[in-house]
Amino acid sequence: MAAKGDGKRQTVEVPGVDADGNDIVRQLSVSNLDKVLWPDGTTKAAFINYFVTVAPVMLPHLVDRPVTLKRYPDGVDGQSFFEKRCPPHKPDWLTTTPLPKRGTGRWGRPKPEEERRKLRPGEREDMVDHCNLTDTAALVWVANLAALELHVTMGRAPDPEVPRAVVFDLDPGAPADVVTCAQVAMLLREVFDRLGLTAVPKTSGGKGLQLYVPLNHDGVTYDDTSDFSRDVAQLLERVHPELVIATQTKSERVGKVLIDWYQNTLTKTTVCVYSPRARERPTVSTPLTWDEVADGADGGDADALRFRMDDVVARVREHGDLFASVAELEQELPRLA
Repeated sequence: MAAKGDGKRQTVEVPGVDADGNDIVRQLSVSNLDKVLWPDGTTKAAFINYFVTVAPVMLPHLVDRPVTLKRYPDGVDGQSFFEKRCPPHKPDWLTTTPLPKRGTGRWGRPKPEEERRKLRPGEREDMVDHCNLTDTAALVWVANLAALELHVTMGRAPDPEVPRAVVFDLDPGAPADVVTCAQVAMLLREVFDRLGLTAVPKTSGGKGLQLYVPLNHDGVTYDDTSDFSRDVAQLLERVHPELVIATQTKSERVGKVLIDWYQNTLTKTTVCVYSPRARERPTVSTPLTWDEVADGADGGDADALRFRMDDVVARVREHGDLFASVAELEQELPRLA
């Protein structure tokens, strides 16, 4: 990425792709590159450069997925907000992916007239146009907005109501931690192996782990993936009640790992692989090998399952995209009942 210009705003040249799939170079205006976004001193310039570096492995997991931005205009220590609707000042070349919103259509009653926001040309009341991040330039643009976290749905255009994977979000209740999550992940892997399914692990970038079972075919619904993930979670809860819980009751989660199957819903999102998190340090939702999960479960070293942006860049150079099969592998979801 070549920067030019002086002062707080600069023009940068970023590789992109046009509507016909041709490689091009886009010019973007970025600002406040020296602004500190993470308490450890990580700047916006470092964040943008990270996205440019990991774009080849990150974009396959973003393209055509409705993206929710979690923005921190003043950095992690400042106020934040989720932004589902793609900002109106987006570049003309940045496309959007529509998704039904809660409170309309199949989700319930529409808002009263007095509560409705004035629609922009081409907008529908029952839909939200999410940013579609298709190239490196799009990643740079959202990084300049200080969108420190990118969250995506399990579906993708042209039919976002078809989930492309099942996600098992492992969320520890203290004193359980990411090591406990690794132990539960290994139990889940045993179930998947018996069912003939491949699952791919990643860190959440926070306290937990997430397992994805790729599907990538038509004919599956969110009812299917929700029922499957619920049944597996409840099975583990029955067999390992001292370790696993399948309900979100916080008072019952002490020392256990919640297998959060509720994420398998049309409008729910999960942090995208390779996205940083808004923590004290720029930790990243990082794909893992199963050997790393097993070592974490056995070794008890929580730090071995935490990765910063610079760690992830080195891992990508060594391993490529450990999460690639989530976007490519086709699997049939078995019926458990």
